[in-house]
Amino acid sequence: MIIAIDGTTSSGKGTLAKRLAAHYKLPHMDTGLLYRAVAASAINKGIDFSDERECALLAAHVELSEFDERELRGASVGAAASVVASLGAVRRALFELQRKFANQKGGAVLDGRDIGTVIAPDADVKLWVDASVEERARRRFLELSGMKEDVTEHGVLMQLKERDARDAGRADAPMKPADDAIWLETTALTPDECFAKAVEIVEEHRGKPKPAAKKAAAKAVAKKPKG
Repeated sequence: MIIAIDGTTSSGKGTLAKRLAAHYKLPHMDTGLLYRAVAASAINKGIDFSDERECALLAAHVELSEFDERELRGASVGAAASVVASLGAVRRALFELQRKFANQKGGAVLDGRDIGTVIAPDADVKLWVDASVEERARRRFLELSGMKEDVTEHGVLMQLKERDARDAGRADAPMKPADDAIWLETTALTPDECFAKAVEIVEEHRGKPKPAAKKAAAKAVAKKPKG
């Protein structure tokens, strides 16, 4: 079973993905960390993170095990990652890695911004997780403050709005829900409530024929010879 979880920054999709993966005993990939790792590499090597060619070369050899996840979660890396993720060559360099992970035997849980639309369009269950930008800013501010970063809630809010616009407006794999994604609004939900609702959705939709399969079945019935 492949579960694709897409959504906006700090909407709760990462936490949800980890819990669903543990619940269904599936491997999990936070694809956003791949772009953060590329951004961190660019920063560490003094490479302009808007340099498509150089960043694509970094992406082709990225190894998450070489990074401290806490470092990757920081505000500066996150801002750079949004720019890096808008580069088509970088996305192409990371495509096969993500695609292979999604299609491994038994399935997987992946979260990001283009899982249900680009990486795993044939996923068994697709979720789009979102919350109001004010609530997302509050959550992100608390996270960064806990990491001792010098930020303000207003500053985080402005950064999130800028990132939302960049992610949704990029030409290559823009952030958007898949046509068949089920929306999960988390503004007023606790992590436990979000998880419970997600499990309900997965249980309801797992094993159901995908739209393409339904169309194929309908064509087969229409072509069936009358006897």
